[in-house]
Order: sequence, then C-alpha cells, then structure tokens
Amino acid sequence: MTETAVPLSVRSASGDPLDGAVWRLRSRGCWEDAAALLEPRAAGEPRAALARAELRVERCMFTSEGWGRAEEALRAAESLAHTDAERGAAACERGYLAFASTLLGVRDRADEARAALGRAAALLAPGAPGRALLDFRRGLMAEHVSGNPQAAEAGYRRAHNDALGRGDALLSSYTWQRLGALAVLNGDVAEARHGFTESLRLREETGYLVGVAPALVALAEVEPEQEALRLRGEAARLFRLLGGVPRWLGPKLAEQPADG
Repeated sequence: MTETAVPLSVRSASGDPLDGAVWRLRSRGCWEDAAALLEPRAAGEPRAALARAELRVERCMFTSEGWGRAEEALRAAESLAHTDAERGAAACERGYLAFASTLLGVRDRADEARAALGRAAALLAPGAPGRALLDFRRGLMAEHVSGNPQAAEAGYRRAHNDALGRGDALLSSYTWQRLGALAVLNGDVAEARHGFTESLRLREETGYLVGVAPALVALAEVEPEQEALRLRGEAARLFRLLGGVPRWLGPKLAEQPADG
C-alpha cells in the first residue's frame, strides 16, 4: 500500500464556520465527530449530505472500518441529489468507495467503481467543479486496478493542472504525490523528490495533519539514509499521536524505533 492509496474527496474549508469546524476535525482523523456536526443539515441539504458521505468514505480508506455507515450516508446523499453536478459528485463518491473496498481487499468492487466513475464523467463536464477530483480518482483506478501507468499519469496531470488553477491546495498535494510516485517508477529521483516535497509542504500549510505522516514516508524513500531516518522517525511519532492512522501505514513504520 502506498500513500497514493488514500486520496480523498478534497475540499478545503470555506468561510462557513461549520465548514471550518468540520475541517479541523477531519484533518485530525475525527471523521465521525465531523460527520455529527453535519447531521442537522444532511437530512435535507444535498451539499451537507454529500459532505457527510465523503467523511465516512474517507474514514473507510484510512481505517478500513465503517463501511456500513459510509454506504448509508452515500445512499442518503444520492437520494437528495437533483442536479447533474450533485448526481455527478455522488457518483464520484460511490466509485471511490468501491475503489477503496477493492484496494484494501475488503471486497472486489472494481466493476462497480468503473461504472460509477464513468457515470460521474458523463455528468461532470471538463472544467466543472468536481471534475479534477474525478480525473484524479480515475487515475487511481488506472494505476492501482488496471495497471496502466500511462492512463494514470494522464488523469493525474489533468487533475493537477485543474487543482493548481483553482487553488485547491489539498488536491494539489495528492496530485504532486502521485506524479512523484510515477517519477520513481521512471527512475527520475529528482522529479520524485520535488513532487513529494511539494505534497508535504501543502499538507503542512493546510493543516491536514492526518496526511502528513504518509507524505513524510514518501519523501523518505528518495532521500539519503540519514535524512530518511529522520523523516520516518517524525512520521512514526505523528502516526502514534493520531492513534495509528492511516492504518495501512503501520507496516511501513513497524521497524521504526520509538524515539525516531
């Protein structure tokens, strides 16, 4: 499992005080607490219902737990979606949940993931809000399920350019990370280091604490031994601080000394 296996529905906090509170909880891995804040609105507002579903799907990817609650929240969001944008966003989230189940070995739902992401592509035109996230997730499918790095890179680059153009720092952190990982495969260590460094910087700047440890581990893979040890030690401390999430990062840090 690599850090790229954890891309999320990326929305940074807006000026809404509730959005800010949700973001602070989410960024520390408190997904259910964040979802609870949205409960009053999620009963009737499509945006809030989708945001609640996103939180619970993200929890599944980070912890491999909570699948039933994620399905329940997603069905509620789908039932409230009326516009193409809302239906497309819900389909994108359904595709991502099916992808997560497949990737984490819970249940093979690859066909469902492809169908849902294809449906989202039909509803979300290029340049529409949510399209960059969709392109990124289709890139993940191409890389991790279909084994097609060329198609994956095309999707990541479309998402990357869109995210940079929109100022979406968190999605940009994920596109930088995936492009860096592909650079590793191509033997371009300098480009990989650049991508991983940018990814880490953006996660620190946005306060996305739960995503910092994976970014540190990714960067450690392309740094000299002494610096790599320091980065992994920092990642291990943060991993323990957050209660062992993301869960899939544990094996990578298992040999890390407690003092870093």
